[in-house]
Amino acid sequence: MKRKLLIASSNKGKIIEIRDHFKELDFEFVTLEEFDNLNEVVEDGASLKENALKKARDRAEKTNLLTLADDTGLQVDYLNGEPGIHSARFAHKNATYEENNEKLIELLKGVEYEKRYAQFTTVVAVIDPRKNEEFTVIGYCKGYILDERRGNRGFGYDPLFYVPEYNKTFAEMSVELKNKISHRAYALEKMKKVLKARY
Repeated sequence: MKRKLLIASSNKGKIIEIRDHFKELDFEFVTLEEFDNLNEVVEDGASLKENALKKARDRAEKTNLLTLADDTGLQVDYLNGEPGIHSARFAHKNATYEENNEKLIELLKGVEYEKRYAQFTTVVAVIDPRKNEEFTVIGYCKGYILDERRGNRGFGYDPLFYVPEYNKTFAEMSVELKNKISHRAYALEKMKKVLKARY
């Protein structure tokens, strides 16, 4: 019987991406929708790694399943690394993608392109409650923040995050390309190797 792997995210885009990366692994994927006793985890860690581990530990403890969680942040040099761990709630606590993008555009108004350097960082954590083991990996993608949205794919800051090598924002890229070069893609590829070696 296949071992279950809980993808501890309610973001449908992320879940599809994770399943896609791990399709060759011998797991049965389950999602949070299959459980009704899970409260939202408060992401109050001081780093992406702390938040990813906190989410994975909480879900693994409550379900007793091998659990994967991630935390992603956008760091903009000009804004001293902000929004960072606050990326999902940059505009306010329950901010929409649109509101977060709007705030970022506003804060960078009039700033020339060269100073709009940014980096997406993803930390992926896996907790195995049976073996009492924890694994974390990290992935990066470097680019620039545009002063207007481009493209209609993806989610989050994708319409503003421009990757010069491809002359496209994440939101203009095909799913296949983004899933090959993104911060989460690199982190998931690293985690795939970890899981392949152990399960």
